[in-house]
Amino acid sequence: MPQLTVFTPTYNRAHTLIRCYESLKRQTNKEFVWLIVDDGSSDETENMVMGWMQEEKGFKINYLYQENSGMHSAHNLAYENIFTELNVCIDSDDYMPIDAVEKILLFWNEQKDKENIAGFMALDALENGQIIGNEFPENIKKATSYDYYFKYGLKGDKKFILRTELCKLNRYPVFEGEKYVNLATKYSLLDLAYEFLNLNEVVCIVEYLEDGSSKNMFKQYMENPKGFAYSRKLCMSLPFASLSFKYRQAVHYVSSCLISKDRMWLENSPQKLICLAAIIPGFLWFLYIEYRYRKDYK
Repeated sequence: MPQLTVFTPTYNRAHTLIRCYESLKRQTNKEFVWLIVDDGSSDETENMVMGWMQEEKGFKINYLYQENSGMHSAHNLAYENIFTELNVCIDSDDYMPIDAVEKILLFWNEQKDKENIAGFMALDALENGQIIGNEFPENIKKATSYDYYFKYGLKGDKKFILRTELCKLNRYPVFEGEKYVNLATKYSLLDLAYEFLNLNEVVCIVEYLEDGSSKNMFKQYMENPKGFAYSRKLCMSLPFASLSFKYRQAVHYVSSCLISKDRMWLENSPQKLICLAAIIPGFLWFLYIEYRYRKDYK
């Protein structure tokens, strides 16, 4: 069995998914499985993938379909159907450099001590070669994702290559009527018991499309407040997080609870005093979210 699964959640992205497929066909190491999770597409995605499955390409393609439920739900379905040691998510509008799989497997198999390691993080870059954010500090070999960003000054999106057995233990919650939960909550949960190694190599080329979630965050705030409140509660619960970090999460938690009209917001908070101190900025952030939502989407 291959050691790695590349999985791709997709929704009406047949026009970009083909670029991801072409990049996988060019890989110097094809010891991987490509799992496509179709989150209710109504375009040509299914027919296109069925055609690819008949082609000679050097790796196996698995295809799963679900009714449109959101990215986090697609991740849950993917983890239920991944059976390799490692997995990495490559979004439907992204693709992999020609040697990405080779670098991933070589790096992981060179590691002698993997105890208490959840996997590793690698670099994302734009098509022009510019790294998203910055590289990992040369003197830091492993850390929690929290420490990378808030202690060692890491910036920008990074690609997580994770041990599948741990992903299966940490499902994303699904809230009725909502289709978004911050995917980073999985990394926060893993931080509680594990660290991540790091690889200063680019393994994913990213493109931020106009209809992507990162460019529609205010819409996500308004339409998925319970999902946002969940992630903020989790971040406030992290025992190693700084007070300033928890306070920022509390501000967002208050605003999300205002959007969802959650009257139990204080009772359900893991940091009640911090949330009380965050009421005014949380209310102001709530007003700004509403303003941006009406301005940009109404």
